[in-house]
Amino acid sequence: MALDTSNKREFKVVGTRVQRPDGIDKVTGKAMYGADVTAPGMLIGRILRSPHAHARIVSLDTSAAEALKGVKAVVTTADLSTPEDDYFADIRDNCLAREKVLYDGHAVAAVAATNKHVAKEALKLIKVEYEILSHVTDVDEAMKADAPIVQEGRADESVHEGWSQNVTSHFEFGHGDLEAGFAKADKIVERTFKTAATHQGYIEPHACLASLGTDGRGELWCCTQGQFLVRTKCAEILGIEASQLRVTASEIGGGFGGKTTVFIEPVALALSRKAGRPVKLVMSREEVFRASGPTVSSSIDVKIGMTKDGRITAGQAKLRYQGGAFPNGTVEFGSQAAFAAYDLEAVQTLGWNVMTNRPKEISYRAPGAPMAIYAVESVVDELCQELSLDPLETRLKNAARKGTLSSYGPTFNDIGLVATLEAAKTHPHYSAPLGKNQGRGLSCGFWFNFGGNTCVSLNLNSDGTVGVVEGNPDIGGSRASISMMAAEELGIPYEKVRTVITDTNSLGYNDVTDGSRVTFAVGLATIEAARAAIKIMCSRVAKIWGIDEEAVVWEDGCAKPSGPNAGEFPPMTIAEIAAIADNTGGPIAGHHEVNADGAGVSFGVHIVDTEVDPETGATKILRYTVFQDAGKAVHPDYVEGQMQGGAVQGIGWALNEEYIYGEDGRLQNPGFLDYRIPVASDLPPIDTVILEIPNPGHPYGVRGVGETSIVPPLAAISNAVSRATGVRMTELPMSPPKLLKAMSER
Repeated sequence: MALDTSNKREFKVVGTRVQRPDGIDKVTGKAMYGADVTAPGMLIGRILRSPHAHARIVSLDTSAAEALKGVKAVVTTADLSTPEDDYFADIRDNCLAREKVLYDGHAVAAVAATNKHVAKEALKLIKVEYEILSHVTDVDEAMKADAPIVQEGRADESVHEGWSQNVTSHFEFGHGDLEAGFAKADKIVERTFKTAATHQGYIEPHACLASLGTDGRGELWCCTQGQFLVRTKCAEILGIEASQLRVTASEIGGGFGGKTTVFIEPVALALSRKAGRPVKLVMSREEVFRASGPTVSSSIDVKIGMTKDGRITAGQAKLRYQGGAFPNGTVEFGSQAAFAAYDLEAVQTLGWNVMTNRPKEISYRAPGAPMAIYAVESVVDELCQELSLDPLETRLKNAARKGTLSSYGPTFNDIGLVATLEAAKTHPHYSAPLGKNQGRGLSCGFWFNFGGNTCVSLNLNSDGTVGVVEGNPDIGGSRASISMMAAEELGIPYEKVRTVITDTNSLGYNDVTDGSRVTFAVGLATIEAARAAIKIMCSRVAKIWGIDEEAVVWEDGCAKPSGPNAGEFPPMTIAEIAAIADNTGGPIAGHHEVNADGAGVSFGVHIVDTEVDPETGATKILRYTVFQDAGKAVHPDYVEGQMQGGAVQGIGWALNEEYIYGEDGRLQNPGFLDYRIPVASDLPPIDTVILEIPNPGHPYGVRGVGETSIVPPLAAISNAVSRATGVRMTELPMSPPKLLKAMSER
């Protein structure tokens, strides 16, 4: 559905800052989150987890736990089905270990009891005999031929001989003659970078309430980014029909990609089926860290050549991503994103996905892109320093634009990278003076955005108000944005529209809320559903007036004659049409389903000022400005919030956050006291500059904005620290001890 180039109207609702529909419920505690749902006769579930990084399960005896008074069910992997598809089998084996435990915290068994105290005691009575195996948690070590093998036989056909069996897939992108490109360079810089695994840091742990009968009919309430996806996965893992399981998404206390799969839901359903009663299962914070997916950690080699005047002649990146104990595909996105911001004649990216004895990774806001672009943008900045070039002008000289053959294959259409760079260049932040021990860094960022399967119903109520029914949990303000687009298209006030997120039995399939897809795809479907409803209303009015349907037009929330030749009739408002709908043919509704394409790509530029204490190595963020192309900012407050939120999470990733494993392969910091995310006192006000270069694939020009903002911070902050200290850090996070050591060795 293309941009409405023929309709140049001024938006009346879209682009304003209306009140969020869920705000009052959330600040007053009325909103229902995953752990708030209860049911009569409800049992409490708890999960037994492995204390070992890698071990074979020799024996598992649950009899003592089953005999404990108050215990109503105990389940192991034997209570789950055997999916034929490896994708679902891996999810099953991550929910409950089958033959081996593959990481510290891997689930082994679960109990359901009358209260949490009995459940906790029952876990102690489960006897597990382990044969401890060698483990590996570092990606480079895992790739070695003699590394401990996490799982055998999981490599696909893309993996060449000679690698460890832990290497599961390989990707390659690029074009041009690298050798000739590097030969043209006046300066070549080659560096290796490492980034730690980081967690999404959502405040709400995973939680669910499950009720499943032996007849295969069930209900599930959970905090998720996609109830349809949860239904599909749980049905496969439990061996039941998807149509017999109704999944309802609660309000969600943060997701950022981390709630796009299942960890506990199939276990709760299995317990309920066995106990014959509803089961509530809530992860502790320690379980969230040890057993739910963080992002990948990485090891990356980057080589870039540049001429004295700042032209990049060639670029190469080799990316090694570990995604935990199961095969993953994240390195494909990183390989595609690495050089996407540049117009290059010669470029190559190579990527390897690798298994380790860590939790199965899951998406975290633009999965794979932040670490790839951190490495590339760090080398670009180092070249600018070496050649005494302005880092912003150099990026402008090499920036991808409309017509550029991207590093990963497609030719770009309308994109906003040059516009964001030019906005950054003229912004006061870029030329502001700096003090002692202070440095300024910048970085470009890129993300793809997605569309996907989407289904929307729009219903006209008898009083002229409108209800929109959609199937994507609201994790970034989508209810407001969807209501605004419906109101805009119908020509009615925002307050006259209410958008609700429905369960899996009430609407056609909707893909998960991820990939910055919802405002784009659901908005597109909502606009089409509104247009379908408008067509029906115009048809009804035409019959009332006794004229042809083509002679009725829709303007400002009213049906009107298209011109003097159509007749003299007073406009009929949407409320008037709704009031007599039962006499003109019955209910009025618009419906649209689509596998949305044309989401477009998104670019951003971040500028950050840092100050590094030479005595402690502590880094302070002094000033931060985000420039990003939103296509069309439907609700500017939400767009700014996404831009600021991504920047904050990137600040934590760059400076403090990391999964720390001991020599025994166990996670050393499974809590917010030891895994430190940024708090308000760590941050300055984060300024935002929204650019609007319309996306030709959306009728209002909308682009996704939720993920691009986490991509530039890692490099921008690293570049600022380099310029503040004279030290180029090649490992994240740049925690004070690491930075102090690097400065002392300088």
